[in-house]
Amino acid sequence: MSLFGKLFGKPEKESLDQGLQKTKESFLGKLSRAVAGKSTVDEEVLDNLEEALVGADVGIDTTVKIIDKIEQRVAKDKYLGTSELNRILREEIESLLVEPSGNDFSSAKPYVILVVGVNGVGKTTTIGKQA
Repeated sequence: MSLFGKLFGKPEKESLDQGLQKTKESFLGKLSRAVAGKSTVDEEVLDNLEEALVGADVGIDTTVKIIDKIEQRVAKDKYLGTSELNRILREEIESLLVEPSGNDFSSAKPYVILVVGVNGVGKTTTIGKQA
């Protein structure tokens, strides 16, 4: 069995999924509260969405990109209901994941990514999500 097979076997995957469950529930709960009682996407909804994304360790730069793209779609469509927000959010996150990031790790495997930050900023959580 390979090293990765040992690291990411069924029990480990279940453990990782369970560990990320709290973050997932927290994010989805904040997202639900952001749109509760609203019929359209307005500044308050976008502010709450921004807070939920930052709280889920998405990162400031990525959060700003997502919010800007959603604002552009709201302005273009004129009327965008909160019921469509989940779909649009998913589409915008997918588009960010698909677009080239400038990091080409495909030629050198395995590779090392150095993660640097002060205490308490979410380095370990982010590494777990990337894994």
